[in-house]
Order: sequence, then structure tokens, then C-alpha cells
Amino acid sequence: MWWDLPVTSPSIPAPPATDPSGLSADDVARLRGDTPGCLVRHHLNNAGSALPPQVVVDTMVDHLRREAEIGGYEAHAEAQQRIDAVYASVGALVGSGPEAIALTTSATDSWLRGFLSIPLERGDRILVSQAEYASNVLAVMASARRVGASVEAVPDDATGVLDVDALRSMLDDRVKVVAVTHAPSQNGLLNPAEEIGTAIREVAPQAWYVVDACQSVGQVPLDAAAIGADFLSATGRKFLRGPRGSGFLWSSARAQTLEPALIDLEAAIWTSVDTYDITPGAKRFESWEKSYAAMLGMGAAADYAVALGLDVTQRRISWLADRIRVALAELPGVVVRDRGTTRTGIVTFSVEGRDAADVVRRIVERGVNVSHSPREYAVRDFDAQGVDGLVRVSPHVYTDDSDLEALIDAVSAAIS
Repeated sequence: MWWDLPVTSPSIPAPPATDPSGLSADDVARLRGDTPGCLVRHHLNNAGSALPPQVVVDTMVDHLRREAEIGGYEAHAEAQQRIDAVYASVGALVGSGPEAIALTTSATDSWLRGFLSIPLERGDRILVSQAEYASNVLAVMASARRVGASVEAVPDDATGVLDVDALRSMLDDRVKVVAVTHAPSQNGLLNPAEEIGTAIREVAPQAWYVVDACQSVGQVPLDAAAIGADFLSATGRKFLRGPRGSGFLWSSARAQTLEPALIDLEAAIWTSVDTYDITPGAKRFESWEKSYAAMLGMGAAADYAVALGLDVTQRRISWLADRIRVALAELPGVVVRDRGTTRTGIVTFSVEGRDAADVVRRIVERGVNVSHSPREYAVRDFDAQGVDGLVRVSPHVYTDDSDLEALIDAVSAAIS
């Protein structure tokens, strides 16, 4: 089989011969049985939107049916105890209690609610990672332009991760924000979030540390407090396997003293004609209107992930991703682009002389779900690598050999 082939590139180490997660063949079969989408597609686009387990679908549909039967407000009141439990379920993903969690509609919604609450002034410096995602950088650029702040990218080290020593040299008392994507969506690496947090607290403790954990939540064990973050944002739809239209924001005790940029009757209480009081705690970063079906679905996804074990999930996904890297590297003209010393379940590659979007289209036509990462998603990172687009492959715990074989067959056909 292709996964027994020798590794020709020293940057792509051979994965273990057997799954290091401890999951048996029966365990994987059960995970696939929980995931009806496995029956109809080879889904390797979990960094885009993962296939939900059946319990997530059932939880959402049951609540929507109840809304149709008795009314939205009434179904909300009936499910209040289960809705309240979502905060604890989500908090468990990042080593937190429910009091630090705000429920939102997406990772970007979460990130903006945190970042935009930080008061910026003329002369402030904002440091971002080289691989920072477009939605984050665009908001940073717009905010800096409005007030006269500056935006600077922290360089990567020789392995491709954010250079912590370079960050230390850039930190001073003018640095207001350090924004870092934990697991960039286009290069397969995991940034050293805890080391970054330590550097910030030691050199520039006044700076606010904003972590985009969009691709790492649900894929790796996390401890937001140990990272030293002020804000940590995530979505439900990616490796967490929750629904689209769901997300959450973790905030530190210090962050919960900020006045949110977006205020409605959830974030504050109107106390007199011209005064209001900000809602205590993390809920100040929420909006009043929500999809309670999506919230409940994300809570079910969080419970499912925690029950399986995020350490188990990380080991299996990493093993599958490394097997894919090995197999892709053997194909003529294929260049695996992943960097870093600790890699995630995001595998990216280009094909010499071929447009990445066209390669993706050809792979998808053969029943394999992958995605296209264009330059505009992370301009600094793409320009540093000299590429305009990448093909992105992202397995999950329910991925099996049939999916991997279908992928390599599809890539081979697409580039022939």
C-alpha cells in the first residue's frame, strides 16, 4: 500500500505504522456509524466544516421541532437548563468554567467582539502573526487606520512558526495587542501559544493577547488560562463538529473589565434614560438574539469531543495527516507545503504548473471533499512562500483507509 512507501523528504517524517490514538478498528467503525455523511462522501474538508455526529443533528432538529410546536420563546424557556449547560460543555474544551464563555455565531464574530473591545489610541502598536487570517488582519488594519495605530507582523523562525525571540525583541510599552492564530488554516503548523503568552506577560504585560483558536478547538487539548490569553475565539463548525452559525469567545478576568464594542440588551442593562450598566462577566460579549438550536448543537458536539478525549483526537488526526503528507510527497509534481515542528490535521500542497483551484475542482468531482486556500486568506504567509493558492486536505477521527485511498487516487487523476 502507498502508506508503506519510503519517505523521500526529510521534512516529512514517517508516521507510526499503527494508529497511536489507541482507537481500535471497532472504535473507528463506531465513529463512522455516528457520522452518516461517511456513507456518501470521502470528507477531507474538516478544516472547512466537519461532518457532525448524529447526536448534534438530532439535538438541533429536536429543538427546531419544539420551536415549531410551541413557539420559539416557549421552547427556549423549556430548554433553559440544557442551554445553561452549554457554557460548561464549551468551557471544558479550553480548560475553563462556564463563567468565562460567551456564545456567538462564529469564530470571526467571537474574535471581533474581543478585539474591538480593546481601546486603541494613536501611536499604539499591534503585532500579528505572519500567518494571521484575513478576517482578523482586515479588522486590525481598519481599526489601526481609524486611530493612527501601526500594524506589524512578527517574523517566523526557521521552522515556520512564530519566532518567540523575535517577538520578545519587538515588545515594548507601546504594544497594545498581540494577535496570533494558533493553528493557521493554510500551513499545517501549530504556533507556540503558551510560549508567546509567557513572553508577553514578562516583557509587555500591558498588552492584550488575542488568540484565534478556530482550527485548534476540537482538534487538540487546550488550556486558555495556561496559554495566557485575554481572548480566545473559536467556531463550532470545524474540528469541533458542531453546526455552522455557532461559535464562542473565552475571556480572561482582565478582559471582562472591558466595555464591549457591540452593546445590546444582553451586553448591558438600560438603567435610566441616559445610563446603562454592563452585564457582568463574559456574557457582556454576547448579543441577545441567538440560534438556540445551534447553541445546543455546539454543546452536544463539545460533549461528544470531550467524551472521546481531545488527546485521542489529536493523536489520530495527526497520524492520518502525516500519512497523507507521505503519500502526497510521492506523487510527481506535488509539493507538500506544511511547516512547523508540531503539525495539525491540516495538510496543504501545491502542484507544479497547476492552478490550485482547478486541482481542487478535479478532486471534488471524484467524490472527495477538499478545499482551496487562496492567497487573499493570508497574504503575508502566501507571499513568503511564493504561492498564489494551495489545496487543503483535513482528516478527522472518522477518516479511514478508504478515504485516504480515494484521496490519493483523486489527486493522481487530477494531476495526470
